[in-house]
Amino acid sequence: MKLQTLFLALILLTGFSVASCHKNGLPACVENHIQNAKAAPLQNPPAEVWKWEVDGHTYYYFTSPCCDQFNFLYDTECNEVCAPDGGFTGAGDGKCPDFSGEITKTQIWRDERAE
Repeated sequence: MKLQTLFLALILLTGFSVASCHKNGLPACVENHIQNAKAAPLQNPPAEVWKWEVDGHTYYYFTSPCCDQFNFLYDTECNEVCAPDGGFTGAGDGKCPDFSGEITKTQIWRDERAE
């Protein structure tokens, strides 16, 4: 009985890991966003996803198509954190945390399709 319980727990944990992360370690929402962008018409400017690392936390920044739209930042649990920039003023939604450290930004995807 204990072996069956252990086996079931292992299967469940593996399933949760696969559901929350893709094989390259990105959260499911990041992978979904990239797949949705690939399936949609090419946006102008091309869609991008960036990984931000700051103050011991990791975030994912998604660009929006063109003008006056917010660019959103998500945490590793796929929760929307804020819009650091974009919108009518270009200054975002004003809801971002007060980051105290330097933000390390790494581009993890850019839509390279030709127009």
